[in-house]
Amino acid sequence: MKIKLLTLVVFALTISALFSQKRQSVVDIFGTQPVIVQVPFKIDSIDIKGDKFEEKELLKTELVIPEHEAFTKFYEVGTTGFLNFEKPDKNASLQMFSFYVSSDRYGKGTLKITSPNMFELYVDGKLSKSKTEKEDSIKMDKNIKATLTPYPGTNHVVIKLLSSADDKLNPTMKIELENEKKDSITNFYISNDNRRRMVFSDIMLGKRVTNVRISPQGKYVLISYRNVTGEKSSETFTELYDIKKGTRIIINTNDTKRQLNWMPTSEKLYYTAKLGDQTDLIVIDPTTLEEKILAKNITSENIRFSPDENSLFFSKQDKAEERKSDLHFLKSVSDRQPGYLNRSSIYRYDFATGLSSRITFGKLSTWLNDISPDGKQLLISFSEETITERPFSKSTMLLLDITTMSADTLWHNEGFARRAVFSPDGNKILISGSAEAFDGIGNSLDADLIPNSYNNIAFIMDLKTKKIEPITKDFNPSIERCFWNKKDNLIYMVTTDKEYQTVYTYNPSNKKITKLPLNEDIIISFMISGNDLTAVYTGMSVSNSSKAYIYDIKTQKSTLIADPFNERLSLINLGNVKDWNFINSDGVEIEGRYYLPPNFDATKKYPLIVYYYAGVTPTSRRFESSYPPHVFAAQDYVVYVLQPSGTVGYGEKFAAMHVNAWGIRTAEDIIEGTTKFINQNSFIDAQKIGCIGASYGGFMTMYLLTKTDIFAAAVSHAGISSISSYWGEGYWGYAYSAGASAHSYPWNNHELYINQSPLFSADKINTPLLLTHGMVDTNVPIGESIQMYTALKILGKPVEFIQIKGENHGITNFKRRIEWNNSIMAWFAKWLKDDGTWWEGVSD
Repeated sequence: MKIKLLTLVVFALTISALFSQKRQSVVDIFGTQPVIVQVPFKIDSIDIKGDKFEEKELLKTELVIPEHEAFTKFYEVGTTGFLNFEKPDKNASLQMFSFYVSSDRYGKGTLKITSPNMFELYVDGKLSKSKTEKEDSIKMDKNIKATLTPYPGTNHVVIKLLSSADDKLNPTMKIELENEKKDSITNFYISNDNRRRMVFSDIMLGKRVTNVRISPQGKYVLISYRNVTGEKSSETFTELYDIKKGTRIIINTNDTKRQLNWMPTSEKLYYTAKLGDQTDLIVIDPTTLEEKILAKNITSENIRFSPDENSLFFSKQDKAEERKSDLHFLKSVSDRQPGYLNRSSIYRYDFATGLSSRITFGKLSTWLNDISPDGKQLLISFSEETITERPFSKSTMLLLDITTMSADTLWHNEGFARRAVFSPDGNKILISGSAEAFDGIGNSLDADLIPNSYNNIAFIMDLKTKKIEPITKDFNPSIERCFWNKKDNLIYMVTTDKEYQTVYTYNPSNKKITKLPLNEDIIISFMISGNDLTAVYTGMSVSNSSKAYIYDIKTQKSTLIADPFNERLSLINLGNVKDWNFINSDGVEIEGRYYLPPNFDATKKYPLIVYYYAGVTPTSRRFESSYPPHVFAAQDYVVYVLQPSGTVGYGEKFAAMHVNAWGIRTAEDIIEGTTKFINQNSFIDAQKIGCIGASYGGFMTMYLLTKTDIFAAAVSHAGISSISSYWGEGYWGYAYSAGASAHSYPWNNHELYINQSPLFSADKINTPLLLTHGMVDTNVPIGESIQMYTALKILGKPVEFIQIKGENHGITNFKRRIEWNNSIMAWFAKWLKDDGTWWEGVSD
C-alpha cells in the first residue's frame, strides 16, 4: 500500500503548536475521483409523501467509503485559504475527501467546514453532520461544526461533497480545526498517513485465527476465524484448507455446523445439526463436500468418537430440583456456585443399534478422560470434596472395561493428580498433576519447601504393575497439556516455559526431552495428524496476533497458512520490545522485558509503568491481553514487565516462592527490579513511575504501596486487600489458598492473614491508587476493593474507585472494556504526565 504523507501539514501544525495557536487550516487534501450521479426519471412530480424532488436528495445517494489508498487525487489550498475543485460538465457528481486527525493529549477539537456546496461529514465511518443547502457565493457563516476527541487514537474524517453542472461556483471548501477556548495546550495533527498508534480497541477488533485441526491422514486442515468489526458486529467461520492444492473453501459460518471436527480415523468431517429438540450427526466428505446423516436424534451435542468409529460417548447432566424455599441451606462451602448440585454422567451411543446406554451412575459427576486405542476401555474420573483436608477435593481414576462393566481403580483420593490419557498401545497412561501427587514422588524440593500446586509435571503409569514414574521431575517448564502420539510414540507437551508457551517432546525410550523449533512465542494450540507426521499449530508473539502454521515433524519446518490480523497490524506503529533481566539480592535471575514507545527518543525522559503477574502464571509474551503493554507504550510510556519469584514455568523451587508468601519475595523483586531498571536506563523519569496489576496482581499493587513510595501512581483491578476475607468469600478463595497458603488458615497463621494483608497496613499507603472492580465478581468479591477504598478515604489518602456494572472477574463487554481501559490511561496521565484533563473527562 502506498502511503502519502502530508509533511507540509504536519510541519505547519507543529510550528502552530509551538506558538499555542488555537486554529489551524488544512492546506492540502486527497480525494477520490468524482462519481457522476443523475437526477432520477420523474414518473410523478411528487412522491408518496407529497414532496417534490430536490437536489439535496442526490447528497443522500449511497456511496461506499473506500479504503484509504483509493484517495489518490491531490488538492492544494489556494491563496484564499479554500480548496478548489472542478464541477462536472453535466449532471451532478459526488466526490470524497479523506484525512486523519490525532492529538498529543486528551482534548476536544472543533472541526469547521465552510463550503457553498452541500456535503456530508463522516467521522470514523459514521455520518456526523450534513449541510443540505447550497449558496451562490462563499459565505463564511455557512459552515458546519463537529467535535473531535481523537486521543488516544485517531479520527478518520471523510467528506462527501456534491457539485452540479448548474452551480454558479466551482465547488470549494475550507477546513479548519480549533482548540477549545480554554485549551491552548493540546496539539492536533492532521495527516493523510493512515498508519497510527495502537489503541485498546485493537485488542478486540479485527480478524484472528481461533483454532486449527488437521485431518487424520494429514491432507486437510480446518482453520477457524473470528472477525469482530464493532461492538455488536462479529462473525465466525471455518475454512477447509487442502494442504497439497492450497485451496480454501468456507464450510461453516457462525457455527451453524456445531462441533465441526474430524473423525478420529477416516478422512471425514462431522458436525451436529439441531432442529428443534432433535440433534442429528452428519458427516462430510472433504473431497466432494457431500453430506450424509450418520445418526438421527442423538441425545447430546457434546460428543466424542471411539477410535474404531463404531460408537460415540457423551456426557449428560442431571439437574437438581430447584429449591422451593426462600431459605438456602448450604450443602457445602461450594454450594453458592450455580449448578453445584447438578451431576454429569457418561453415556455411549452405538451406531449399529442406535442404543444410547448409560455408562456411569451415582451421586457424583463422572468425567471421560480418554478411550483406549481398541475402544474397549475408558479412563473415568470423579472427585469428592474433602473439605477438612487440603486440597479440599480428591479424585479417583478408574479403568473401566465397557464389555464387562468391571473397573480397576488406578488411584483413589488423590488430591494432586488431574487428567490421564492412554499410550498408543493402551498399556500405559500419561498423567498430568503437581509434584505432590502420588505421595510426592515428583517433588524435588528440600523438606522445608512446599511445592506450588499450580506448577504441573507429567507422570507415566504402567497399567499392569501400577508403577508410576515422574518423567518431568527435574524439568523446569510447567506442563499445561500433554498427549502421546501413536505415529512416532513420542509424548508432546505444551508448556509454560518461563514467559513463553512452548512445545517439547519426551521420548519414553531414551527419556530425552527436546524442544520443537516453532515460530511463535506463545503456542496456543498444537495438534498432530493421527496417521502422518504432520502437525498444525496456532500461536502469537510479543508483537503479532494469532497465526496458523503447518509443521512438518520430520523436517522441523513451519509453513504459515493464516495470518488474518496482519492487515490491521500493518497500519499500526509499534515500538520495540527488549529483554531485560537482573540478579536479585538472593542471587536469582529475574527475567523481564520492556516496551518502548513508537518513535522512541533515547535523549528524552519517559514515564514508566511496571506490570507483574496475576495468580501464579507468568505475564506471557502474548500480543493481546487485558493490560496490553503495546497500548500503554503507544501513549508514550515505557512499560517494564517482570517475572518475580513465585510464578510457574521457572522450576519447582522458583514457583515454591509463591506458597505462604503473599508478596514477601515477590514485592522485593518488583521494587529491586524497578529501581535497577531506572538506574540503568537514563530515558526513564524516576519521579514518574506507575504500577498496575489484577487479581493477585491487584493484591500485589496494594501490598507494594505499603512497602515503598517509589511509585507515583498505581492501579489495582479486582485486587485482594484482606487475605482472610478473600479466603472465605470468593467462590474459589479457599481452593486457591490450598496452593498459595498451603496448610495456613486464619486461625493458625495470623502473621500471614493479617500482616500480609494490605488492608491492615493501609495507613502506610501514600501513592495515589485507582481501584477498579467488576460489580458481580465471584472470584475476588468487590468487597476487597470497597474496604480498601473506605480505609484510604478515612485516612485522607489519594484514592479513586471505579465499579464496573455487570462485570465479573474480567471485563468482557466491548463498550465497558474500552471505557474501563481509558479510565486507567487517564489515571496514569493525571499522575505520570501531570495532565488531569482526560481524568476529568472520564470521571464526570
